[in-house]
Amino acid sequence: MKRVHVAAAVIRGVDGRILLARRADTQHQGGLWEFPGGKVEADESVASALTRELQEELGIQVITARPLIKVQHDYPDKQVLLDVWEVSAFTGEPHGAEGQPLEWVAPRDLLNYEFPAANAPIVAAARLPAEYLITPGELETPTLLRGIQQAIAGGIKLVQLRAPNGYDPKYRDLAVDAVGLCAGKAQLMLKGPFEWLGDFPAAGWHMTAAQLRKYASKGRPLPKDRWLAASCHNAEELALAQMMDVDFVTLSPVQPTQTHPDAQPLGWEQAAELISGFSKPVFLLGGVGPAEREKAWEAGAQGVAGIRAFWPEV
Repeated sequence: MKRVHVAAAVIRGVDGRILLARRADTQHQGGLWEFPGGKVEADESVASALTRELQEELGIQVITARPLIKVQHDYPDKQVLLDVWEVSAFTGEPHGAEGQPLEWVAPRDLLNYEFPAANAPIVAAARLPAEYLITPGELETPTLLRGIQQAIAGGIKLVQLRAPNGYDPKYRDLAVDAVGLCAGKAQLMLKGPFEWLGDFPAAGWHMTAAQLRKYASKGRPLPKDRWLAASCHNAEELALAQMMDVDFVTLSPVQPTQTHPDAQPLGWEQAAELISGFSKPVFLLGGVGPAEREKAWEAGAQGVAGIRAFWPEV
C-alpha cells in the first residue's frame, strides 16, 4: 500500500484561533473537519507544497511557518504521512477557494469538532504550548506556590506538579492549591496513583515510566477530554505510550543534567530518531531550556520541558 505524503497547516490567527476546513462529502473521510493542506508532489519540499496548497485552497501567502508534528497513520484503504507545520503569519484573507466551509476555532474548542482519526495527535499539538514547566521537588509549599503563580504570570501554560514521593498526603494538599492557581490560566498535570484521578477532575495526569510499564496493556485510564502524558526514555517506553493512547510524552535526558547525573544522555541525533517513529507530541527534557526550543522543533519535538530553566526566581 502506497503512503501518501501530505503537507498540512495549523494556521493561527492573531487572536490565537485556528483555521479549520470541512472536507467535501465526496472526499476520503468526507464531511469531517481538517487542517488545510494537500499532497506533496514528488519533486517538492514540504514547505513548498504547503505554500502552494494554502495559496490554492485558501488564497493566502505564508510568511512564517515552522514544523509542528509528523503523524503516520494507516487507514484500511490508505497510509498517510501528515507533515504538519504551524503557520503563524500570512497575508491575504482566507476563503474556501474550492467551495469548502471554513471556521476559526479556539484551541480549547477543537475537541468539539470531528476529525479523521489521523488528526488526533495534530489536535493535541495545536492545543499544547512549546514549553512545559516541571516544578522543583525540594521547595517549601509557600515558595512552590509562589513560583507557580509567577511562572503562569510570565506566560507558562503547562505545569507539572512534580511528586518525588508517591503516595504523599502533603502532595495531595499541594495539588488542591495548584489546581486553584492554574484554573483558567494554565493546564496542570499531576502525578501519583490512579486512585487519585477522580479527586482532581480539572487536572491532567503525567505517568511515570514505571506506571506506563505496569498499566499500558490496560489502556487509557482517562477520558479524551483530560490530558494524559508519560515520561519516556527509549523506544520501548514510547511504544507503550502509543499503546496507552497518551496525548503527549516527555523524552529524556537529551543532555546531561544535575538531577540525574548518572543517566546516559540520548543526544540530539538519537532524540530526533526516536521522535521520527512516534506520532504524538514530544517535549524534550534534560539539560534543555528556552534557548533550545528551536533546536527541539527541528528535531521534530513539540518543544522543551524542564525544571531549572523555566523556574522563576522566587
